[in-house]
Amino acid sequence: MSQPLVRSAAEILVDGDVQGVGYRNFALRKALQLGLSGYVMNLKDGRVRVRVEGPRDTIEELVRDLEKGPPLARIEKVSVTWLPPTGRFASFGIRFAEFDT
Repeated sequence: MSQPLVRSAAEILVDGDVQGVGYRNFALRKALQLGLSGYVMNLKDGRVRVRVEGPRDTIEELVRDLEKGPPLARIEKVSVTWLPPTGRFASFGIRFAEFDT
């Protein structure tokens, strides 16, 4: 018997060579394919942040994809922090970070 789809949320931080290699577009495509909501953005320290909401098992599937990444990326570490869902994301998109000093 399968469990009901309980909404979860996670912040996923990806370390490695993940900027300038199509990583945000890769994450966007995968999240949209899986029907997840949230966003992906570059961080000024060189990492990529993915904030995502949806069924936990679907988020875990996205994490497995993010651990592989697009062909030019070199993933060193993917860390996941589970959070309570907010329900504020209608879809999934790319956010452009503010590079303040």
